[in-house]
Amino acid sequence: MTHTTTAKPNLPDDSTQLKRVLNLPLLVLYGLGTTIGAGIYVLVGAAAGWAGLYAPLSFVLAAIAIAPTAASYGELVSRFPVSAGEAAYVREGLRSKSVSAVIGWLVILSGIVASATVAIGCAGYLRTFIDLPLPLVVTAVVVVVGVVAAWGIMESVLIAALFTLIEAGGLLILVWAGLSNETSPMVQMPSMLPPLDDLVIWAGIANAGLLAVFAFIGFEDMVNVAEETKRPHITVPLAILATLLITTLLYFAVTLIAVTTVPPEELAGSEAPLSLVFERLTGMSPATISAIAIFATLNTILVQMIMASRVIYGMAEQQTMPQAFRQISEVTKTPVRATVAVGALTLVLALGFPLDALAQGTSQIVLLVWVATNTALIMLKIRVPDPGIHGFKVPMAVPVAGLVLSAGLLIVTNLV
Repeated sequence: MTHTTTAKPNLPDDSTQLKRVLNLPLLVLYGLGTTIGAGIYVLVGAAAGWAGLYAPLSFVLAAIAIAPTAASYGELVSRFPVSAGEAAYVREGLRSKSVSAVIGWLVILSGIVASATVAIGCAGYLRTFIDLPLPLVVTAVVVVVGVVAAWGIMESVLIAALFTLIEAGGLLILVWAGLSNETSPMVQMPSMLPPLDDLVIWAGIANAGLLAVFAFIGFEDMVNVAEETKRPHITVPLAILATLLITTLLYFAVTLIAVTTVPPEELAGSEAPLSLVFERLTGMSPATISAIAIFATLNTILVQMIMASRVIYGMAEQQTMPQAFRQISEVTKTPVRATVAVGALTLVLALGFPLDALAQGTSQIVLLVWVATNTALIMLKIRVPDPGIHGFKVPMAVPVAGLVLSAGLLIVTNLV
C-alpha cells in the first residue's frame, strides 16, 4: 500500500485555516525578497577582497553548493505543505518531537535576530534623510512593518513584491549602466577565467564562495507560507528553484559589473561598495542607492517577520508551542498573536541587546537547520521511498549531497 504524507502531521481538527492566495509569480517575488535582502549590497566588496576579478565565479560556486539543499526543500514541501515546515520535516523524518521543537525555535530565532539587526541598519539609512533619534526610528520601523505583516498575507506579499522590484531594480540599473559602458565587462570575460592549476587563486575563490553562500540564505523561508499558497506541492518547489536561478544570474552580473568598474581592492575597502560602483558608472549621487537600500532592508524585515510568525503558528498547530498562537484573525486571516510576539521580540532585541555576536550566529543557525532537514529527507526516503505524492521528487543522492555540503559549510564557518 502506498503511503502518502501530504497531510498535516498530528494536527487538531478544529484548526482555523490560513487564506490560500499566493500564486507562483507572487511566491517567486517573495522568495527573491527573502534572498536578495540587503546582503548583496555589502558582500560584493568582501567577495572582491578575497577573489579579485574572479569574484563572480564565487557566487556561481555558492549557488552550486546550495542547489542540492534547495532541491531537498522542494521534495519536503511537496510531502508536507505546512507552516513551520522545517520543524514538521524533522519531526516526521527523525521522529523526534523535541528535536523538531529545537529546529523550529532555531528558525524563529534566526528570523527575529535578522529582523532586529536589519531594523537597525534600516534606521541608519533613514536617518540620512530624517534627523531623528535612532531608538525612535527603530521603533517606528518595527511597528510599521509589524502592522503590515499582520494586515493580510496578500497585502503583505504585494508590498514585499513591490519592495523586491525596487531593490532588484537597483541591481539591474547597475548591470544596465555597466553593459552600456564603453569598456563593457563582456569583452573582459575571457580574461577572467582563472588558471586551473593556480591554487592560490582558487583558494581565494573558495573563500569568497563561502561568503557568497550567505547572500543566498532565505530561499528556504518560502516553505513556511505553504499553507497560504495555491497548489503548494508544485508551486513552492518551482518558486524555490526559480529564486535560486534568478538570484545566481543577478549576483553574477552585478559582481561582474562591480569588479570591472572599480578595482577589487578599492571595492573591498568600501563600506558601501555598490554605491561606489553606481557613482563611478553614472556620476550620480550615491544617495539613490541609499534610498533603494531602505526598501531592501524594509523588505528583509517584513519577510522575516512573516516567516517567523508562520513558524510560531505552525508549531502551535503541531502542538509544540502554546495553543494561543494558533488563533487566526477573522478579519485579516493571519496569525496576529504570533505576529505581535515576533514584532515585540524584534523590538526588544533591536533596542536592548548587542546584536553583533547574534547576527554572526544567524548563518550558522541556518546551516544547522539545512543539515537537519537534509537528514530528515534521507530518513524519510529510506522509510517511504515513494510517498505517493504528485509533486516534486529528487533521488537519494540529492539530500546526501545537501547534507555533506551543508555540514562542510557549517564546519568551515566555525573554523574561520
